[in-house]
Amino acid sequence: MWAISVCRTIRLCAIELIARSSYDGLMRFVCLFAVFLTFVSVHAAAAQGILNRDDLLTVFKEHSAIGTFTLLDIASGQMTIVGVKRAEKRYIPASTFKIINGLIALETGAIIDENEVVPFGGKPHPIKAWERDMSIRDGIRISNVPIFQEIARRVGLERYSKFLMRFGFGNEMVGNNVETFWLNGPLKISAIEYPPLLAKLAKRELPADKGNQAILRDIIRLETNGDATLYAKTGWTITPDPDIGWFIGWVERNGRISTFALNIDILNRSYAKKRKLIAKALLSALGVY
Repeated sequence: MWAISVCRTIRLCAIELIARSSYDGLMRFVCLFAVFLTFVSVHAAAAQGILNRDDLLTVFKEHSAIGTFTLLDIASGQMTIVGVKRAEKRYIPASTFKIINGLIALETGAIIDENEVVPFGGKPHPIKAWERDMSIRDGIRISNVPIFQEIARRVGLERYSKFLMRFGFGNEMVGNNVETFWLNGPLKISAIEYPPLLAKLAKRELPADKGNQAILRDIIRLETNGDATLYAKTGWTITPDPDIGWFIGWVERNGRISTFALNIDILNRSYAKKRKLIAKALLSALGVY
């Protein structure tokens, strides 16, 4: 739309200047046209890295779901987006934050290592599996909230704020409740922002210890299918209406890494399993997994 608008302006200027038969005016037009060509080339170059695949929204429709999906090919730098409008909207990360949370726990010394058993606090929880002391290795796999809240108290808001800014995580906001900022907000991130962040972790290029990054990579290794390995984490936040479900991660295949992020509206519990189903269907359709 911006190009059409500028073209119309230049056309009107040209008509007026030609009518006046002004040499100076025509020279101004030539300069204006040169600026326009530069403007077009810059924006075209910026757009080369984005591939709109809203045609694949049919995959969401097949599952009666509303959502978005982004895929970053690290080698080429191309970002493929399904559901462009929603992809830019930030949502609470919920349990997907456990990946970065685990890394921060190791970086700050809040835990000795990934095998340290962290107490859940002894209180009843809506999910019985959470009512057990465990390490972050097990805690990430079953998405244990209370042990990560214990870790959060050890880390503290000040250190979280510094690490979120260092990593460039979404809006980088922690608010004033150290136990819930990734569950209820204010921390938010978009589907477009997640893949570049995950790309750094996949390559162990975040500004953090490479050994600690390798540990988190290992923890979220989900499955292998032929020559492709899937690393991923789910998330489900109940704060907005409707709930938001996440499935983020990356695929490594023959030395090539593709990071991705999916989020959908969770209308009821049956939608929880749709996160993986839709993501895998899209990864398959795009020839990644």
